[in-house]
Amino acid sequence: MAAAAGELGEDMYLDGRLRLLQPRAGYRAGTDPVLLAAACPAKAGESALDMGCGIGTAGFCLAARVPVRLSGIEIQSAYAALAARNAERNGIPFTLYEGDIADPPRALRNRVFDHVIVNPPFHEAAAPPSPTPSKDAANREGPGLAAWLCAGLARVRPKGRLTVIHRADRLAEILKALDGAGDIAIKPLTAREGRDAKRVIVRARKGVGTRLRLCAPLVLHDGSSHGADGDDFSAAARAILRNGEEMVF
Repeated sequence: MAAAAGELGEDMYLDGRLRLLQPRAGYRAGTDPVLLAAACPAKAGESALDMGCGIGTAGFCLAARVPVRLSGIEIQSAYAALAARNAERNGIPFTLYEGDIADPPRALRNRVFDHVIVNPPFHEAAAPPSPTPSKDAANREGPGLAAWLCAGLARVRPKGRLTVIHRADRLAEILKALDGAGDIAIKPLTAREGRDAKRVIVRARKGVGTRLRLCAPLVLHDGSSHGADGDDFSAAARAILRNGEEMVF
């Protein structure tokens, strides 16, 4: 289902360095893909795959920070088309594959990457459906969280890195699916100081045995509650979301 031009809006990321088209209704990229990109420790010239790339937000935020050889895969044709348009509009070299992460196109099955970044759908297959089909498809995990992570590891070269952002209450599933990977680092994301983490970012390296690390949390907002108009991001969060800086692990 292609999105008509009148249904699109332009959103700015990284303080306007990226200008991305996305549907006004349905799934809309927020801060999670920006945080995911900031957590990927890519270096210039390395290859990176944005798995389930949507309109391309995570991959393009990564490419805005460091010149990687960027690819993406997306199953929904409308979002894949927008990812291609957004790459061209922002002057980002980008190889796009349209297809299922569980059964990728042959050209992608023959490739491995230094980095894979993935923001799997947050809702289990049995969750109540969204009335917007494209939003429901983007938010529903389909083959399951373990399948997303296994597909990601399959595309990572030996000693390459997988970086994932997901719900904190599913951390045990994430760690189980990463069996065979090491150098695992867990970064809790909490809305405010003293609150439980609702999200985690997990980094892992394929085929290494280094021990797991539980890192200090990233606190996204200052203060105990939102008390005024405008954002109240912490200095660390603002450095990532506005300035495009790498996340400290």
